[in-house]
Amino acid sequence: MKYCPRCGTPLVVRPAFGRERQVCPACGFVHFYDPKVATCTVPEHDGRIVLVRRAIEPGYGKWTFPGGYMDQGETVEDAALRETQEETGLDVALTGLLGVYSFRDSPVVVIVYRARVLGGALRVMPECLDARAFRPDEIPWEELAFPSTRRALEDLLGRRTARGRD
Repeated sequence: MKYCPRCGTPLVVRPAFGRERQVCPACGFVHFYDPKVATCTVPEHDGRIVLVRRAIEPGYGKWTFPGGYMDQGETVEDAALRETQEETGLDVALTGLLGVYSFRDSPVVVIVYRARVLGGALRVMPECLDARAFRPDEIPWEELAFPSTRRALEDLLGRRTARGRD
């Protein structure tokens, strides 16, 4: 952001509320960099975990579980269900919160739910290059898209180590 949305004055960077922030020197407006919220599911069916290979950046060509950004007016649960249907063609029921993941170098907070497949057919949708159901020993660990993907799958499978929490 270059200009104040209230009065149009160029913003300057200076301390405000304990951090360096963009501030309007004319009217005092402070621009806060708020995180984006992504909601996801880890769909499970017959002992397999559904993953999708991304057809968009970031993470093009890498594997993750279905998910995406919340829209205003949605609950996190509704957004997770919508994103799962949009990316896999599957209808799922949420079976519990798996975890909430955030990283200092990322503006995204990722909320991940466990999910059970209720119906639909696993399909490759427009945002995906591939969609598959993996047995836990088949997960492509070296091809995962995001740190949150790895951490959530490790949490799901009980493989998280103390080192993984940095």
